[in-house]
Amino acid sequence: MSQLTHHKHSASSDRRAFLRQSGWTAGFLGLGRYLRANETSTSSTREIQPYGPLVRDKAGLLDLPKNFSYDVISRSGTLMADGMKVPGKFDDMATFAGKDGRIILIRNHEIALGQDSLGPFPKKQIPSHLDKNLLYDAGRKNETPHLGGTTTIVYNPVSGKTEKEFLSLAGTDRNCSGGTMPWGSWVTCEEPEDLDKGHRNRQHGYCFEVRADPQIGLQKAVALKAMGRFRHEAVAYDPGGGAVYLTEDRDDGLLYRFVPDRENDLSSGKLQAMCLKNHAAADLRNYQPKSKRMITEGHEQPISWVDLEDPTAPKDDLRVQGFKKGAAKFARGEGIFYDKGAIYLCCTNGGPQKRGQIFRILPSSAQHPTASVELFLEPGKSDLLTSGDNLCVAPNGDLIICEDLVSPFSKEQLPHLRGVTPEGQIFTFGRNPDAKNKNEFCGSIFSPDGDILFVNIQNLDHTFAIRGPWRT
Repeated sequence: MSQLTHHKHSASSDRRAFLRQSGWTAGFLGLGRYLRANETSTSSTREIQPYGPLVRDKAGLLDLPKNFSYDVISRSGTLMADGMKVPGKFDDMATFAGKDGRIILIRNHEIALGQDSLGPFPKKQIPSHLDKNLLYDAGRKNETPHLGGTTTIVYNPVSGKTEKEFLSLAGTDRNCSGGTMPWGSWVTCEEPEDLDKGHRNRQHGYCFEVRADPQIGLQKAVALKAMGRFRHEAVAYDPGGGAVYLTEDRDDGLLYRFVPDRENDLSSGKLQAMCLKNHAAADLRNYQPKSKRMITEGHEQPISWVDLEDPTAPKDDLRVQGFKKGAAKFARGEGIFYDKGAIYLCCTNGGPQKRGQIFRILPSSAQHPTASVELFLEPGKSDLLTSGDNLCVAPNGDLIICEDLVSPFSKEQLPHLRGVTPEGQIFTFGRNPDAKNKNEFCGSIFSPDGDILFVNIQNLDHTFAIRGPWRT
């Protein structure tokens, strides 16, 4: 436990529901107004401190505002219930309601081939008691297995303790981000660095589904090939239409949409890429001169979708297929999150200065007949909210963003958690004070009841449970 004061906050479910329904869209509309009014300013009134300044953590792990506290609920290298060690390279996460008030977390591990010391196997080899057939890529003879995958945590919010931790997916490559499915599973995504080499036992670059079950243990890794083979980052499920939206972490990546053949079944379906209706092969990165940009901050463009015939793309050219069909380019699409009829997308390197962008995609619906994309945020000179990666929505409508590594535009060269209020104002919520290591926040997600914010710090490889007087 840190030395910060613990203060547990509670609010009525009706209040939470109202704020979630009303605050989020208004927040980003407000943000657009603030940014346009201050786009040439080096400091602006949109920067606020709703929780007050950060308090230095005596443990040197996580600086938070006064009256907020944290527990470290998991560390890499410690022994798990299945006899294996907690893998390193913590990344994105999901939370699910468990029995008797427990919270189930599923956490990604972005471990690449060759990073043996970060893997779950104590002797860097698959233990004899483990069924190799459950791993996606166990390697050929004398070949080390892929060490990416997921772990599952059973957390007791009353005691503040982790009660169980185990390996739930194994043999995959660089599991970066993913997305929560409403039927109780986490879709984890591979982000390989060498999609075009194919020197391993099996091809990588797929999505995998992991059930939020504390009893199963290690689950069989089955590639969801219909969802495409590319450098995946994150996914977001749209309950309105049943489609899954997928981001691609490339400087010239696409935004994909997967339409399943059957409800709650991701094994087959149609993969598509997003286009602007009025501009074929639009470049939404906004690197070009202002007069030639296809989209500007605060403006909406109608969109359409084109089918992709070869989703497995053995030559790592799926995005090239899309370009030829008129798909739009994005600059490192990373975090994506669905909330109340809209899908919010972080593009880490977008914008003329590569400070990042946030888009909002509105699928077609009775209230919004024409599907569209809007550029909500493209930071100018402000040093806040740059290089956005994972993101989530708080119960009060605030957006919590994990910045990707240390932003080169920040005056303070430390990793931060940033927030955006429903009024469009920006604040700093958390900071890792370790300037020596290249740590980054990732995996921000609230507990199902909204009282606890869980987040990881990668390279430090700690998972934190943060409590405090959340704004209502």
